[in-house]
Amino acid sequence: MTSSYPSLTRALAEALVDVLWFIDGSEDEQMDQDDAVKVMEGIAHMVRTLPNDQRQELIELVGEMAAAETDPARHEFLEEFPKDFGLIDDES
Repeated sequence: MTSSYPSLTRALAEALVDVLWFIDGSEDEQMDQDDAVKVMEGIAHMVRTLPNDQRQELIELVGEMAAAETDPARHEFLEEFPKDFGLIDDES
């Protein structure tokens, strides 16, 4: 089986975004909303503490994903991801 991802980093970034997209869109019946917030805040903390070069790499990967996304809602989620998860400042 051949991977469709150019790197492990890309595969993991896409998996992370998929999980966060699911959590962000989940209803109370699917997931406890307090738990959802805890998970999303935990991930935001983790990505904010990445070294600058790794944060920049993630920003670039998410940007590539956004550029290729055809679902308008998911495209917006990807566009806002760097700001929403603390990878960049609101002013950037």
